[in-house]
Amino acid sequence: MTDTNAFVIETIAAELGLSVRQVTATLELLDDDNTVPFIARYRKEVTGSLDEEQIRAVEARAKYLRNLLARKDVVLRSIEEQGKLTPELEARIRAAATLQEVEDLYLPYKPKRRTRATVAREKGLAPLADRMWAQGEEDPLALAAGFVDLEKGVESVEEALAGARDIVAETVAETAAVRAQVRETTRAEGFVVSALADPAKDPTGVYQLYYDYREPLRDVPPHRALALRRGERDGVLKVKVEAPDDDIVLDVELWAVTNLHSPFASHVRAAVADGYKRLIAPAIERELRSAMSEQGVGHAIAVFATNLRNLLMQPPLRGKTVLGIDPGFRTGCKVAVVDPTGKYLAGGTIYPHEPQRQWDQAKETVHKLTERYGVDIVSIGNGTASRETEALVAELIGETEGTSLAYVIVNEAGASVYSASEEGRREFPDLEAAQRGNVSIARRLQDPLAELVKIDPRSIGVGLYQHDVDQKALTEALDAVVESVVNQVGVDVNMASSALLSRVAGVNRRAADAIVKYREAHGPFRTRDDVLKVPGVGPSTWTQAAGFLRVPGGDEPLDNTPIHPETYAACHKLLTLLDKSREPLPARVRRFRADLQAMSMTLTDLAREIGVGEPTLVDMLDALERPGRDVRDDLPPPVLRRDVLSLDDLKEGMILKGTVRNVVDFGAFVDIGVKHDGLVHVSQMADRYVRNPHAVVSVGDIVSVRVIKVDRDRERIGLSMKGVPQDT
Repeated sequence: MTDTNAFVIETIAAELGLSVRQVTATLELLDDDNTVPFIARYRKEVTGSLDEEQIRAVEARAKYLRNLLARKDVVLRSIEEQGKLTPELEARIRAAATLQEVEDLYLPYKPKRRTRATVAREKGLAPLADRMWAQGEEDPLALAAGFVDLEKGVESVEEALAGARDIVAETVAETAAVRAQVRETTRAEGFVVSALADPAKDPTGVYQLYYDYREPLRDVPPHRALALRRGERDGVLKVKVEAPDDDIVLDVELWAVTNLHSPFASHVRAAVADGYKRLIAPAIERELRSAMSEQGVGHAIAVFATNLRNLLMQPPLRGKTVLGIDPGFRTGCKVAVVDPTGKYLAGGTIYPHEPQRQWDQAKETVHKLTERYGVDIVSIGNGTASRETEALVAELIGETEGTSLAYVIVNEAGASVYSASEEGRREFPDLEAAQRGNVSIARRLQDPLAELVKIDPRSIGVGLYQHDVDQKALTEALDAVVESVVNQVGVDVNMASSALLSRVAGVNRRAADAIVKYREAHGPFRTRDDVLKVPGVGPSTWTQAAGFLRVPGGDEPLDNTPIHPETYAACHKLLTLLDKSREPLPARVRRFRADLQAMSMTLTDLAREIGVGEPTLVDMLDALERPGRDVRDDLPPPVLRRDVLSLDDLKEGMILKGTVRNVVDFGAFVDIGVKHDGLVHVSQMADRYVRNPHAVVSVGDIVSVRVIKVDRDRERIGLSMKGVPQDT
């Protein structure tokens, strides 16, 4: 192991509380291009059962530390080329634990634009600055007189002293210890202050909370940091950091002034004050505000990722024929029927609303489609004219005797993106874009994951300030979530779209397209091994992907489980040990587990006997106990509705069921079946103190809420979960 690798591994192990062996094994697997889902699921014995979150943390930290080491090499080489590298400086740079420390140490040697200090040095004033900094007993005026030189542009003693002070000010400002002290004091004791800059740019008072705002820098929560940044960018707010300037300057003076009785002491104090105000304070404010924004960005991305995971994990409604409606006014409501497999059956456009107002004709069209195709559920997009369209469907259901028809309002975010995408055109080349989006609205009720993977995750709309964050970092985080969920659920290789297959571990878009093309040409795959016949799918791709691909009804029953083919031989050994009774396999597995103790055999003994590690054995038994299991089936299905509520129907104290649509720092937005989602503020989420709303609810959760406030003028609804029993 090289010194570099040892540093990275030992640092990560200490920071994350892992063993050196775990970190070493994980980095070796990642460096060999193994995917995170594959490592987490099928290399537990190697990593010590690290989960995906831990593996990604190791990956991210290793990237930072490797960048840190590379930056140190660049900085050391640069200083050495200048002939200024000392053993002490090299030791300090090599010992630096952060990039910020490295940059602070490099600052005096970093090539820079011409400054006042640069100009002073060009005028030959560096020796005078050195004597000033040494703080001897010489007379400053007499000493400075020797540096007056008209040819060099030093026209007076005062100009010479001013130039020397500029050099001292820059020296102080570029001292790593000083910058670290100022940074820490400002971070600990500073305040973020904002004021209204231009009332005309905020006519609706969006930023009213920040018109006269002051909060300790260390206490600013991430969502407020992003709100301040957006308000400043929009020209509404003026934002600054207030630091304890006088205290900071005094602290720096105590360090800089080494001889209180020196005639140069007052000059050094003046240089310190100037260097702080002109050079240090603005730089530290930029750094800390940038760090505050970065923290906000990181938090916003994490919130978006959490919400996206929960949205993608919503349970599918299997075996249902769905009629999707994409609501609209002037252009009408697009209607599409899809069968239980998602196949498009029929569609069209109805015009129940303004300006056409063909209410009865529209209702009759929907009725005929539901009767002809045996529609079970109507899926209504939540966009413009959603609630008006809901009223149409509710009226139809109320007028139809004996019908079991119900409806659901679904989040249509991203449907328009899909409709105009290459994926949408490839699937439905003969449909117009609006109709493609409507098919997506219907299908995302049948299987949210399979449909939503076709859409850029950023367009799904379950975040906060997602347009204000680093889009590259956001994309990487959301792609990781999609990859994680797809592989957690598994993919039917004979049904999955190319978009879904491309999210399977190890499978890129080209390989996914090849799998679909091969399937269309040769018929369904009979085994996982058959996927190796696809041109472009090699052994490494297959190894990463095989365990996440499912082949229901194929030649090998294990192909419909998360058991990896590399352990099939061990699994068959396990199956021979199971009771050969006629009980279903899950019951036999449960009984076998219970009988292990009676057989005087531990899981460790059994794992050794069949030739796998104990974590793999546990996963194997779980898979055999619930073959074909979809982890999403353990979650509550969506709330089906048959009638419609309006804002006027709401009364304070009403208890209603709703679906959590979005979770943010200050609470959760819940769809209770009226036009606007209600807000459960974080203070109303439980009978205890709640710091993080995600600890109580997730996107897609079905919750019971009490109406506590209805503001009809502003169309806002306040909800509470306090004292409201929740279904478990």
